[in-house]
Amino acid sequence: MSTFSLLAKRANLEEADIDHLQRLTSSWGMLADLCFSDLVLYAPLRTTEQSEEAVVSGVPEFIILAQVRPATAQTSIPDDLVGTGGNPEEVSFVTQGFLSEMLVFRESISPDGGEWIVSQCIPVRRAGKVVAIIDRRHITSARLVHGELERTYIRLFEQFAKMISDGVFPFEGTDLEEAPRVGDGVLVLDAQKQILFMSPNAASAMHRLGLHLIKKGDLFANTGLQFSAPDRAYASHRPVIEEIEQRADVTLMMHAIPLLEQGEVTGVLVLLRDISELRRRDRMLLSKDATIREVHHRVKNNLQTISSLLRLQARRVGPSQGQDALKEAERRIRSIAVVHEILSREIGDQVSFPEIVSAIVRLAEESIMPSLPVKIVVKGSASDLDARVATPLALVLAELIQNSIDHAFGSSFGVQNGETGLVEVFLNQQDNVLDMIVADNGVGFPEGFDPEKTLSLGLLIVGDIVVSQLGGAMDIRNDNGAKIVLTIPLS
Repeated sequence: MSTFSLLAKRANLEEADIDHLQRLTSSWGMLADLCFSDLVLYAPLRTTEQSEEAVVSGVPEFIILAQVRPATAQTSIPDDLVGTGGNPEEVSFVTQGFLSEMLVFRESISPDGGEWIVSQCIPVRRAGKVVAIIDRRHITSARLVHGELERTYIRLFEQFAKMISDGVFPFEGTDLEEAPRVGDGVLVLDAQKQILFMSPNAASAMHRLGLHLIKKGDLFANTGLQFSAPDRAYASHRPVIEEIEQRADVTLMMHAIPLLEQGEVTGVLVLLRDISELRRRDRMLLSKDATIREVHHRVKNNLQTISSLLRLQARRVGPSQGQDALKEAERRIRSIAVVHEILSREIGDQVSFPEIVSAIVRLAEESIMPSLPVKIVVKGSASDLDARVATPLALVLAELIQNSIDHAFGSSFGVQNGETGLVEVFLNQQDNVLDMIVADNGVGFPEGFDPEKTLSLGLLIVGDIVVSQLGGAMDIRNDNGAKIVLTIPLS
């Protein structure tokens, strides 16, 4: 749960009020930039959170739910106020605005005594009731209105303040996380969709499109911009976000916000942002991901081709030690190919180890002779692993399972005693460590078995991978059959 949601639970708000205020704070940056001011959102505390004095007097106490600083001016509030109740002088001013349900103003001197600060309380109304107060503060010397841009921005904020006070802003169901900011570029259209104002950054975005002749007074429909967002905002009385590729190398995002007065659209604020570089990087990432997947797919295909050639060669060699060696090499390559097959279907360097285990088990089951009753069971779980760990670990697991199938059960196993051969794989992953156990109920290791002196190529491969490549540990023992315990660090 977010900090806003946690703090809102302490306020005297309904769920619909909280949703309304969350939508308001999603427009926070735009509003602060337009008015060159800090904005602080106050909400009344629940009765159970109020002091006894406040309950008796009927004068509510408040909690600050959100705060934003402007990107267009100097901040007047260097401290973080979220979660506090504000200082008494400010709270008294906020209380006045909350109880009167009107726009009120106040002037004060900054704590260091060096600047005059002007504050404005804006009631936030929903369903006809004031549910919160916006305290807008700015340093008077920092907000000198020098030109048309500053005057236009202030007028726009005043319109939004009226809409907030009337309860028609913020709009329902709008997601502004990726919307352009005021600094990206601003167009203001009147009720006839003529351009009343165009900021320098908006003009620069137009120039990048090759549109150099657009000026104030032009109809938006005649600008050459292929956006439908302003028309849709006029028609629906709701904000519209639209993204178009104006040229092969230029992509623009437009956020059209209707300006409402007594239910009628009196104009539209258009925020325009050039996102060409962002989309170019997105395309590069998609291309890179597709290339990586294709590489993994081709590696898997090449490994399968080599595996098929080895299998064909093994058939020509005949029943001999050479044939067995080729079969073992072919099986090991297939184990590695399993990892690349999974990587070719997924984005990133992480691979699902449980999926690898299932594939390795299926490969091992294919090698079990029909006359040998052996069952392979997997217990426990593991999460996604880095491909650099998963690839050698897949080979290790395949070697250990195959070693049990080949050596743990004699030709008469299960026939004389009515038993079934069992190979169990246990997985346990926690705290960046993977414990993997492969155990069987077969004849076990010979007495005096020394893994460091064994001539088994499979166990030599396993030991080298686990200790040298993965930096892990391997313990070989007999426990009602053979049991091999591996500890693999994953960090």
